Amino acid sequence: MYLLLCRLMKTRIMPAVTIIIIVALAAGELLLHYMRAPSRRVQATTPAKPPADSLWQAPDSISITDGPEGALVRYGQDLIARTGYYFGPAGTIDRRQNGLDCQNCHLKAGRHGLESIAQRIADCFQRSLNGEAPDSTSREVRAMIAYMQWLGTGVSKGKKPAGSGIAVLSFMDRAADPEKGKRSYETKCSRCHGPNGEGLKDNNARTYTYPPLWGDNSYNTAAGFFRVARLAGFIRYNMPFGADYRTMELSADEAWDLSAFINSQPRPVRDFPADWPDISLKPVDYPFGPFIDSFPAKTHKFGPFLPIMQAHQRH
Repeated sequence: MYLLLCRLMKTRIMPAVTIIIIVALAAGELLLHYMRAPSRRVQATTPAKPPADSLWQAPDSISITDGPEGALVRYGQDLIARTGYYFGPAGTIDRRQNGLDCQNCHLKAGRHGLESIAQRIADCFQRSLNGEAPDSTSREVRAMIAYMQWLGTGVSKGKKPAGSGIAVLSFMDRAADPEKGKRSYETKCSRCHGPNGEGLKDNNARTYTYPPLWGDNSYNTAAGFFRVARLAGFIRYNMPFGADYRTMELSADEAWDLSAFINSQPRPVRDFPADWPDISLKPVDYPFGPFIDSFPAKTHKFGPFLPIMQAHQRH
């Protein structure tokens, strides 16, 4: 996912996409932790920021070796940065997705601070990129995996480096408000992403400088960003373009409301019925039933989420 709210870095910058794997697993673990924690843990708090010098840094591209393995890593980097160029509606390799790039969500080709990795790539193609999975044995998938593995240089297996992944925001004591989000979007987002969320295409018209946030060419309803909490965490620490954890421009409430507005707009619908065989493990902001509680789908989508969490703790 999303696959999305950022300006593409068209230079061949080396960011950290192994973190795609860590992001997907760690974010789910964090939400499950909150669901099972005692009630005192669900009170809104401001998480402490780790010192800047303790945050994970992607390896420098100069460290990519020469030879066939290094060439595969460089090709993988280019595929992550320019996925739409290769696989979009006018793709040079195949036409499998909506024209977005992996780095629309995984900023700077994944360096901004998986099931099998091939399956995770397939998931992104089918959900955030609203397309079809590439052949897992193809050179392109092998190149993306090689790049992700290179990005993990120096990271111990099973460890989540500080500064990686999507932030988990404290839940508000109210529902996220699409109308408030609409006002914020008009003043702070529309200049880049367009008044109708259509994004801005690159000069070659194959991909996007600023990705569409809704409509036919955006992420679909099965993408991680269709969950309001996930998108809000991304927005808070990365938007508007140029913001990061040191220079956040939006309040947490603004991020929640923007997320609610964006995810209330039309987009492709796609269903993966096997996603939650145990419905008790669904995140509280997963908007599609059946649920183990009596809260309606609208509350699961926009909140307030604290009562849902408390109900799950009593379950």
